[in-house]
Amino acid sequence: MTYEFLQNYWWCLIALLGGLLVALMFVQGANAHLGNRALSDVQKRMILNSTGRKWELTFTTLVTFGGAFFASFPLFYSTSFGGAYWVWVLLLITFVFQAVAYEFQNKKENLLGVKGFRIALMANGVLAPFLVGTAVGTFFTGSDFMVNKLAIADASAPVISTWGNGWHGLEALGQYHAVLLGCAVMLLAAILGALYVLNNVEDDHIHAQMRRCIKLAIAPFLFFFLTWTVILLVRQGYAVSPDGVVSLEPFKYLHNLLAMPAVLVMLLSGVVLVLVSLWLGAFTQSRKGIWFAMPGTVLVVMSVFFLAGFNGTAYYPSCTHLQSSLTIRNSSSSPFTLQVMSWVSLLIPFVVAYIAYAWHAMDKKKITAEEIEGTGHKY
Repeated sequence: MTYEFLQNYWWCLIALLGGLLVALMFVQGANAHLGNRALSDVQKRMILNSTGRKWELTFTTLVTFGGAFFASFPLFYSTSFGGAYWVWVLLLITFVFQAVAYEFQNKKENLLGVKGFRIALMANGVLAPFLVGTAVGTFFTGSDFMVNKLAIADASAPVISTWGNGWHGLEALGQYHAVLLGCAVMLLAAILGALYVLNNVEDDHIHAQMRRCIKLAIAPFLFFFLTWTVILLVRQGYAVSPDGVVSLEPFKYLHNLLAMPAVLVMLLSGVVLVLVSLWLGAFTQSRKGIWFAMPGTVLVVMSVFFLAGFNGTAYYPSCTHLQSSLTIRNSSSSPFTLQVMSWVSLLIPFVVAYIAYAWHAMDKKKITAEEIEGTGHKY
């Protein structure tokens, strides 16, 4: 295994984890529907009991995604998590409130009351996917940072990466292209959540409301995603020469897509699967749309990561100092670290098999109103 192979291998794993994270955000998307006034309290608790069985999977994937980035591309971790920290702090806060809300919203004498904790869950359902999408959007728009690896030898200030402004990541909200992706991911999560509830909850009224929500979300989701895609393909990109020099190249991401036909096939296949799920969820009586949407989401997100990092591209560009831009080659761990972790990564199929088994066991019985009114464990 050459160093280059290991770097590419770990970028593929990062892309896969990113795709799984967005797909599993159906939990956040479903909780965003708790504000639907057409649903009764019992019906909202049915949704909560459905997502309550899965929220740990999303949070664990988020932590694994961050840990994998830290271990395989530590310079990105130190630059983004240490510089654009407000984005990641807000994301983690919403997940902490989510975890607390599940366990305490229906406890007697809780401080915030049921309504307060449900607002926290809805905030997580909206903000978490939006922040993740906007953060990934900066892979293409660039961020305000500088990298000086020689600074590690400065005993007085051994700081390699420095952020160029006091917003520390929140300036991404002023980059319309990144915000477009954030809005698209937020709406996709809401659609995934509705599709999951359709599949997992037994209630005709809930089904009708979820199909209505999908219909309402289709047009804005397609608008944000297609607009972001078109702008991506026609904008300048951050190209990296064989000797590591970064420069701006017109239509860079279009060139990447055409130069990597496998990625083009992945992107188109993912889009088709998501469109099929939208049709099944909104315009038929099928409840199987989630099983098309999740793999479609994984394929689309992976293709986005491949466009950002492969074919001589800086995946985390600096818009203030081009040569500080991070690439797969200049930001990865040592060959030894990547090789050791690669052997550990061989355990991933066994972990996935366990998750699939646990998922099947939890979903053997659909969520019903009788379960909410019973004496068993419920959220």
